[in-house]
Amino acid sequence: MDRRQFLAASTVGLAATVAGCAGSPLSTADSGSDGNQSAGRGEITVSANGEVEAEPDRAIVSVGVEASGESAEAVTDELATGAEQLRATFDELGIPEENVEEGQYRISPVRRRTGEEAGFEGTHSFEVTLTDVDRVGEVIDAAVAAGADDVGYVNFTLQEETRAELRKDAIDAALANADAEAAHIADNRGVSLEGTTAVTTGGVQVHPVRQEAMASGDAAGDAPPTEIDAEPVSVSASVTVTYAFGE
Repeated sequence: MDRRQFLAASTVGLAATVAGCAGSPLSTADSGSDGNQSAGRGEITVSANGEVEAEPDRAIVSVGVEASGESAEAVTDELATGAEQLRATFDELGIPEENVEEGQYRISPVRRRTGEEAGFEGTHSFEVTLTDVDRVGEVIDAAVAAGADDVGYVNFTLQEETRAELRKDAIDAALANADAEAAHIADNRGVSLEGTTAVTTGGVQVHPVRQEAMASGDAAGDAPPTEIDAEPVSVSASVTVTYAFGE
């Protein structure tokens, strides 16, 4: 992806062990060879991180309706009407039904400081998944025009195919950082690296970008459309690599 950018190398852990005695368990000498051939061999173990980033290609928008009334039944009816209007709007926008999930649904009594009930209030929200992140503002404005008064957040993240591709790139970046660290240590100690004996990968994490959403104007449509610019989403990986070296 052209917009992908490798971040600066960063290592989070570093451990180096030098085993210079004969009979090293990682020695590659033949069993019939002189034991002195394994003398001076050892290993360097490096832990490193790698991170890559890309523009988001998936967004999750939280929008909903709120209601208040003297009874729970009245609030339930108002929420049902508002939710139906939102679902109709999502359908008009061409958003697949499977991309609209139920969010929070809550009805609770309102109490005065004296403890007396003063009616009920409730909320019914939806999480709308978009594969075109440029439509986030359009969806928010359309929802507000349809009666949404609970505009929550937008999570910018990555589709599964993009995650899989960036996972490999993050691991490659972590391995490159480990190689650089091991080479530096070997040079500092005056030894020569002779290959990799073990590699362990740690967790690969996707770091979504979360933004609070807010419509730019009222439902009258006089204000300019809502625009939300997302920062790049990053994917990080960690590795631990053991290198053999000889003097």
